[in-house]
Amino acid sequence: MERGEGSRKFPGGEEPNTKNASNNVTSTADVGPSSGPLKRGRGRPKGSQNSKKSKQSDRLIKWVPLFQGSINKVNQETGNDELVSSLMMRFNAVRRRLSQVKNVRGEVSTALRTFKDLQLRTNTKARVGSVPGIKVGDIFFLWGEMELVGLHAVPVGTNFMKVEDSGEDKRLAISVVSSGKNADEAQDPDSLIYTGFGGQESDQKLDRMNLSLVEALTKKSVVRVIRAVEDEKGSQGNVYIYDGLYSITDMWEEKSSSGFKVFKFKFVRQPDQKPAFGLWKSIEQWKKKLVTRPGLVLEDLSNGAENLKVSLVNEVDDEKGPSSFSYITSLKHPCGDSCPCSNDCKNKMIGTSLKFSLEVFKTMDRGWGLRSLDPIRAGSFICEFAGDIIQQGDEETDDYIFDSSRVSKLFQWNYEPELVGEDASKKVSEVISRPAIPFLISAKKSGNVARFMNHSCSPNVMWQPISREEKGVWCIHIGCFAIKHIPPLMELTYDYGAFRGYGGKKKTCLRRSKKCSGSF
Repeated sequence: MERGEGSRKFPGGEEPNTKNASNNVTSTADVGPSSGPLKRGRGRPKGSQNSKKSKQSDRLIKWVPLFQGSINKVNQETGNDELVSSLMMRFNAVRRRLSQVKNVRGEVSTALRTFKDLQLRTNTKARVGSVPGIKVGDIFFLWGEMELVGLHAVPVGTNFMKVEDSGEDKRLAISVVSSGKNADEAQDPDSLIYTGFGGQESDQKLDRMNLSLVEALTKKSVVRVIRAVEDEKGSQGNVYIYDGLYSITDMWEEKSSSGFKVFKFKFVRQPDQKPAFGLWKSIEQWKKKLVTRPGLVLEDLSNGAENLKVSLVNEVDDEKGPSSFSYITSLKHPCGDSCPCSNDCKNKMIGTSLKFSLEVFKTMDRGWGLRSLDPIRAGSFICEFAGDIIQQGDEETDDYIFDSSRVSKLFQWNYEPELVGEDASKKVSEVISRPAIPFLISAKKSGNVARFMNHSCSPNVMWQPISREEKGVWCIHIGCFAIKHIPPLMELTYDYGAFRGYGGKKKTCLRRSKKCSGSF
């Protein structure tokens, strides 16, 4: 069923929350989070074989005493970049944790209901036009995520707000979600033919949602458009792309394939907005080789070393590629006297396959950079930082250094136990666990795609140490993970960090983000 035509559920069977429960924080410090008690059936004997199966509601958190992560009323109504980013990270951390807990069904709807009940949401104030903290091109992997950040606040295709016109209350459409399937015509990146609400079992009527679209047409009011595309890399079904502001320029009636009357609305994209859905359509053509990739220098920089091709692109100047290096897929640990391998050992190597189609590209002012042709979901493993372990002092003239001892910003990476009904004392420190002995990795002579990841004070990637055992020897590897949802062709960056104390040479940061520290 087309979601703009009467669907009353979130994708994946997530029931919409119609309540507006508040977070009733008490001063009692010795009670745990309220999640609805686990009740035994009448006369049910004790014992694991007869225990009642866990239900979705067993993990719903109604309130948390002295909860430190609440959002105040002002920020609930109107958000900002930092709040939207933080909220999305927290939600996805809780969702991931629930997916790991045994006997929990419906982790997405459970996480969503918990966040709603505790008022962990923002941009709840209905508004026409752009939404604070959300940029054109931002992506969402779940319909409910759009509701939590206020982009599209209802589980149906058309969202409207009430407005007063000459003393009369009217409904004005403010956002729509198009699946691009069935009745909608959504292949043109600059326009959309959107089908009204209803029409499955009888003629559509000009009321409620359909009337709100007519009102937007009459008032020439802009409408936010979210486009759904199939998620080729995941099992969630769709990725939702915020495609910016549109105007409704026309409407008409026609007969549907079922023989009923339906309303059609033509949406036209506002000028001077960065490409979003249009970019996805271009990538689709490049992958299918329907058109030539502009600036393509090399189809596979890894020369077959990776399971997926790593393209090399330069649309800036005539440089044909980065300086020569040996492409390896994992960190090389030098063998010591205790190495169980033979004398001709080529170093212990542990490879991890790429999950996303990555691309090395020439930036305007920071040399070569790294990005993905695929959307990357928050928490996803992107790649390992491959290279050679070197000694302190050998990095003086090396621009491809990873230094585990540098101090970088902390992120809300881990889940909050209170939000899944667990003891708050189990909360994992947000301090990134550092290797016991700081070490340096040089990717100057040998490395992989990670060597091209540039610095940012507002990164979308973070690193974590990973310990793996190989033939009785524990080796540390550096894994790179997505902090947030990352749209295709957005540069992948991480925080290089600052030297402890006053030592080390500093470089000027060129990213110019709001949180830029000026150097790294």
